[in-house]
Amino acid sequence: MKIFRYPLTNLVVVARLLHLQRNLLTFIHMNTQESSHNFYTLTFGKLGCEARGIDLKKDVSKEVTAAIKNDVMKHRILIFKDQGIISGDRHVEIAKWFGEPDSTFYKHPRSPHPDVFRVSNDRSEGCTNVGRTGWHIDGSFQEAPFAYSLYHMVSVPTNGATVFCPLTEIIEELPREQRIRWERLYMISDRRSGPIHPLIYSHPLTKKKVLCFHLGMIEGFIWDYKTPQQRVTSEEETYAILQEIHHEFIKDNKARQYRHEWSVGDFIFSDNISVAHEAAPESQLPRSQVGLRVLHRVTTVGHCRPTKEYDYRKELGLH
Repeated sequence: MKIFRYPLTNLVVVARLLHLQRNLLTFIHMNTQESSHNFYTLTFGKLGCEARGIDLKKDVSKEVTAAIKNDVMKHRILIFKDQGIISGDRHVEIAKWFGEPDSTFYKHPRSPHPDVFRVSNDRSEGCTNVGRTGWHIDGSFQEAPFAYSLYHMVSVPTNGATVFCPLTEIIEELPREQRIRWERLYMISDRRSGPIHPLIYSHPLTKKKVLCFHLGMIEGFIWDYKTPQQRVTSEEETYAILQEIHHEFIKDNKARQYRHEWSVGDFIFSDNISVAHEAAPESQLPRSQVGLRVLHRVTTVGHCRPTKEYDYRKELGLH
């Protein structure tokens, strides 16, 4: 019997090729998969998923709406592609899958529905400079922040992204001493009647840690709220804390950020409590330069006041 002997270098090459093949198959499986319900296809992205396979303009079954709600809770953002133009009435109907719409106090005469917040880079078409005051979640100035935000770009400019960032990962990656400091902080809204909320608190559904904040709408902070050590931050201290928070969103060359470049027909479901966002600077470039930008947003009523459902002292070994 003749024995074939392969050089060791050839065996190493073959092994490496097989390893690369396995990794490629794993990558394909992880990044493109059929949903367990088979109503639509999910493609995993840097944050959340793209979804294809259903037309949101048409009525869908209760099973489909339940699947979408579950996937939004699981993935935090769902981007439904190729939806065409969804009317204001239909946008509000879709939002009602998640709860009662919470009408914004900003009204624009061009809005297609009282519950649709219409923003633009042209003041004759919508409210301008929206989302440009810093990283935030929507409704941090309320007793309960908005639960969900649903976005639809009805006029897509050549430039004008929306940028998203996951909150749980921001918190989990904080150095221990910085995490302790943030746990001690409570934000004061710049609204006169605004509530006081913990900076870090528990997501009411997933129980994961998230942030309640709006970098452009915070009057100050309170250290150790409702304890004998309670103290309001000075103006200089407040500014330093805001800069510290901002840094966590932009560090490592914006590694945590997902920049969504809008395409015609995009419709985004966002778990507002678990994902922060801001409009990119280019969102306010003039219409003459990038074309008309019109974004419709509907938010749903939040029912849970931000609350720490854990003992951070125990978690961080301070007892």
